[in-house]
Amino acid sequence: MDIILVPGFWLDASSWEEVVPALEAAGHRTHPLTLPGKESVDASRSGINLQDHIDAVVEVMDGLPGKMVLVGHSGGGAIIHGAVDARPQKVERAIYVDSGPLGEGGVINDELQAVGDDVPLPPWEDFDNADLVDLDDGIRQAFRARAVAEPRGVAYGKQHLHDERRFDVAATVITCEFPSAMLREWIAAGHPFVAELARVRDVEYIDLPTGHWPQFTKPKELARAILAAVGRTGTGEA
Repeated sequence: MDIILVPGFWLDASSWEEVVPALEAAGHRTHPLTLPGKESVDASRSGINLQDHIDAVVEVMDGLPGKMVLVGHSGGGAIIHGAVDARPQKVERAIYVDSGPLGEGGVINDELQAVGDDVPLPPWEDFDNADLVDLDDGIRQAFRARAVAEPRGVAYGKQHLHDERRFDVAATVITCEFPSAMLREWIAAGHPFVAELARVRDVEYIDLPTGHWPQFTKPKELARAILAAVGRTGTGEA
């Protein structure tokens, strides 16, 4: 199976480096992505928006045969959902890592502080305690050293969706900061935050208790969760 791995904010393809080996050892072909404007700290982020990141994923999808699995961490969840909407016939399963599908007109996070065209990684004290579980000082230092500013147009840009076949694509939500039971409660209560997810017809949940960056804090467990989800696609063999 081809597995496309889309990083969250401030991260590039290398953020998946401790997850990829287990996926490849299981016989899958991995495609960790570095999205436009995140090639380096010095890359230009001017004019880059959410649709540009979605288009970058779709371009990779169009170069691969058959169906594939998309994995999106954090803000990458909105991006893979846009790609599911663009190519629903190409996606076997969408896996949302501590994230979920972003609905029409939604934004990933327009409350983040921008500096010109850049949204830099905020100070740790700006994050909720739940985000930072298991993120020890060494991981924090390594994360900040590798962090690349997010394009403002990606953080603030609105999601635009067109194809309701996206709701037919199976989804897995790997919940880290809060248990999946809480997510189910929000869906049952009709919370607008999960309105798009509530319309997906086939959703499974995997609990992976840790902070918001399991690829750093629990990479082996994250890889196992992804493999479990891929194995339930019905075509999970390589």
